[in-house]
Amino acid sequence: MKIGFVGVGNMGGPMCRNIIKNSNHEVIVYDLDPAAVARCTELGARAGDSPAALAREADVVMTSLPMPADVERVALGPDGIGEGAHDGLVYFDLSTNSPTMVRRVATELEGKGVCMLDSPVSGGVSGAEAATIAIMVGGDKGVFDAHVPLLQTFGKTIVHTGELGSGCVAKIVNNMVAFCNAAAAAEGLMLGAKAGIDPDVLVGVIRSSSGDSFTFRSLSEKTLSGDFEAQFALKLAYKDMHLALELADELSVPLQLSPQVHNLMRMAKGLGYWDKDSSSLMRVYETVLGHDVRSR
Repeated sequence: MKIGFVGVGNMGGPMCRNIIKNSNHEVIVYDLDPAAVARCTELGARAGDSPAALAREADVVMTSLPMPADVERVALGPDGIGEGAHDGLVYFDLSTNSPTMVRRVATELEGKGVCMLDSPVSGGVSGAEAATIAIMVGGDKGVFDAHVPLLQTFGKTIVHTGELGSGCVAKIVNNMVAFCNAAAAAEGLMLGAKAGIDPDVLVGVIRSSSGDSFTFRSLSEKTLSGDFEAQFALKLAYKDMHLALELADELSVPLQLSPQVHNLMRMAKGLGYWDKDSSSLMRVYETVLGHDVRSR
């Protein structure tokens, strides 16, 4: 097959490169960053001129983009996928997106013979590099089944979640839970540190007790080291939480914890941590209280 891949940055780049390394598919890439494109072409991919140009050639197009507006522009805008669409084209959007927007884009492209599946991923940059990410796919089950081998070239856990948009719902809910866990971890670590317990001891206790989680481990490691450089940027976490709140509003589901975490993210932005890691929620407590929680 010919695979077109749009957006080969922090997440898309490793996924695309794993397709190149782990399959015999011809891969064509497009990104606004020439260096990101070069990292893929060095492995055998070919550079495309635009998303439309990729769509004209490809059997399958994939996008991995930061914001829903970016997906909508690449899919439906000038020189977008829609302009190069042809009957039988399959489109996997690997971004974390709004299910409502996904359905709108899919409806627009369906008239041009395109089958879209929302396929957000989870596992971070390290998972993308190791091809161990989870991929949550909503949409046509037959199309999904036919492309599982392709998805397995860059993911480990491949799940069909149901109808179109359900992949995004699963990802949004997962991230909402993770960010609430992160905020609880930050509060707990600060409370313990202010009470005088050695942060390393406290982390060790929690990691072997009921408070442990993947999110706790990630946040505590960054907190103890003081390294808040972005692996998953706060601004992207804020976007994901915003999508959760929008979905809750559409469905009239009351959320109690998530709006507070959303506001905590706003505070982190105001304190200058927008481009730092999402674990910078901890920095809000540290800055406000003037007390850093670090290894001794």
